[in-house]
Amino acid sequence: MKKITAALLALAMLLGMTAVAGAETSNNGTTAEARAVIESALNLANNPDQAWTYSAEADAWTLSIVSAVYNPVIPEEEGVSVCVPGAYVIGIDTDGDGVADVTAGNDADTVNGGLVIDYDAEVTSTHGQVYTAATAPVILNTGAAGYGNSSNTLASSTYAAEGYINVSCGNRGKQDSYTDEDGNAVYTGDAPSCLADQKAAARFVKYNILLGNLPGSVDYWVSTGGSGGGAHAVMFAATSNHPDFYDYQIEVGAVGVYRNADGSYDITVTIDGEQVSLSDGAWGCVGYSPITSLYEADMAMAFEYSLDSDYAFSTEFQRALAGALSLEYMEHVNAQGWTVDESDLQADLDGDGLWATGDIPVTIEYDEETGSYSGTYLDLYRAKFAANLENYLRGLDYASGWTWFDADGNALSDEDFAAMTLADKVQAFLEGRYDKGSSGRGGMGGRGMMGPSGMNGRMDFMGGGRPDLADGEMPDFADGDFPGDMGGGRGFDNGAVAENSAGDELDVGTPEAGTTQASGSATDSQNYATYDDMLAAYAADIAGIEAGDAYGKNIVDLYNPLNYIGAEGTENPTWMVLLCGAAEGDISMLNSLNLEIAAELAGIETTAEWQWDGGHVPSEIFGSSLALRVDYMYGYEEGAAAEPIEIDVLDSERQTENGTAESATGTDLTDWVHVEVTEYDGDYGMAVDFSLEDIAAYRTAAASKATPGFDVIDYGQEDYVFGDSDTDARHWSEWVLKALEENREILEPLFNAG
Repeated sequence: MKKITAALLALAMLLGMTAVAGAETSNNGTTAEARAVIESALNLANNPDQAWTYSAEADAWTLSIVSAVYNPVIPEEEGVSVCVPGAYVIGIDTDGDGVADVTAGNDADTVNGGLVIDYDAEVTSTHGQVYTAATAPVILNTGAAGYGNSSNTLASSTYAAEGYINVSCGNRGKQDSYTDEDGNAVYTGDAPSCLADQKAAARFVKYNILLGNLPGSVDYWVSTGGSGGGAHAVMFAATSNHPDFYDYQIEVGAVGVYRNADGSYDITVTIDGEQVSLSDGAWGCVGYSPITSLYEADMAMAFEYSLDSDYAFSTEFQRALAGALSLEYMEHVNAQGWTVDESDLQADLDGDGLWATGDIPVTIEYDEETGSYSGTYLDLYRAKFAANLENYLRGLDYASGWTWFDADGNALSDEDFAAMTLADKVQAFLEGRYDKGSSGRGGMGGRGMMGPSGMNGRMDFMGGGRPDLADGEMPDFADGDFPGDMGGGRGFDNGAVAENSAGDELDVGTPEAGTTQASGSATDSQNYATYDDMLAAYAADIAGIEAGDAYGKNIVDLYNPLNYIGAEGTENPTWMVLLCGAAEGDISMLNSLNLEIAAELAGIETTAEWQWDGGHVPSEIFGSSLALRVDYMYGYEEGAAAEPIEIDVLDSERQTENGTAESATGTDLTDWVHVEVTEYDGDYGMAVDFSLEDIAAYRTAAASKATPGFDVIDYGQEDYVFGDSDTDARHWSEWVLKALEENREILEPLFNAG
């Protein structure tokens, strides 16, 4: 039934698009006639089939799926739907005279026609921010789970109560192909098709906002998604309006991006006879466990494993290759020329006892005698883990649904629980004397995790700081005081990923053990009989990618956000949040750390939050949400329509009743995690300490999915095309090829040796 529905939808969309002829783009550029055809066809006011459905429960109107582009390759994956708060809608104009003929009814009402928008109406969000139809932020949900396709999906009403516009779009993905006019299967899922389709959808919605067909702001766009969708949310923001992606949008007939006769681009649309610029970019981004950048993912994961001397590699070949890639990673990081400001990070990276204001080089060093790594890069890695654990511990007073136990394993009475200090709870947590309960991964608030800072008066993503210390002073209790990042989580539960991020759950089609994409295999490859065969396959695949695609672009480079953050031609977003589960094994924490460093250096307010004990695509735990982040940043955005407002992060009160669990289920951390809590002026100072190797062991304990050294961290899931038990997914990592070539003398005797 789903396929039949999709086919009918695709047919309807194709008929709607082919009803207007004459849109052509050639090497001579996009003609004026073609521009007019595209803009007319994608103007919602000219679409007689647009239909709106009202939900009384959510007080929201949802647009039926319509095509986001003029010339879709796979129509059922290149559509868009929009959900609009009911307050912004006077009604539906069914006859085109600009007057509302139908107003809000019940859930069964689906009406063909266009919105009549009330630009005077206001919506006050949960956190007190006020929006109108002209200023409402727009949330773009990026699907692309596992870098795969997403079917067109109706936008959910998740954010209607906050006053936001919610956008759901489909996208092509790595498993996609279509049948050409000669009956041949043509592959169409290569990078950057996922991202190009999302950018085209953004242009469509922004264009119709400018025309007055949809409410919302064209300036306050927030991209969000999880896992592969999180990667695309980050890439969408990091590549905002960069010309490298224009040709791919032009190919499918996106609105507001055209080729001039001289090869340059025009990104304007005609609104009331005037040419108006149209951007495909974002103002903000919240990426949950973003699987990016793939370019450095193998090296980063191998390096993180190598920090744990006890990590059990499946084969000696994998161990040796991971070691070689770790050295490549050191070379890669040191070549970036990254620096950080200790006073912003509130971490002593150079060991001089001060939080220095200024540029501290971020580097890795290797000791050949001991085979160990050190350097300010690893000091920062360790400091961020300490900061995130501290952040978690500070929220324990607000942990809803938890049950706490005494040293003998007895559940505390409500009276004894209410008498616990934060220091008591920290100690109980470290000893594992708790049970999180069914709501244990949600409902936690935190004190001091959000507030104005020295960072231009906006959210201090890097930590709250100590009020009793002057700038540049280090705390005098214990080794290093690392105030935590703002707590965070998804704006929705994990179970609603498909509803909010759009599209299908991707069946990854994991290859059988024994391919070079397999995890946990004792055979390095069943697809290559010799090391030479494998090396030749790598070299051939990578040479093909480096030769460029139809537009001369290297698709691996296109999908590396580090190439675009702060680069010439990119319109940087204002802020980004990268929320990862610290215990997840899907990608190294170093990837998000690198994105944070690069974005901060480019002037983008960014934090990589590593949620303690959190898994892949973690849920909300600290009373934060996507809506809280958006409201806060909107209020402090220079030039925003609203005045800055004070937003209280304490969405929940300090808990006074103990839970009802019968036994403790927590993990005892006291053998490697050390915490000192000091009370002062009614608040707490906290020092968290553990060794680099201990935190690396904590990380690698969750690394069941990854096999370092083979192009992808999840046996083919995040590659651009699938592999199977007989054929590897396409190889594309120049770093893996380099390691294989330069370390042949060591690696070849170990290959498939068992």
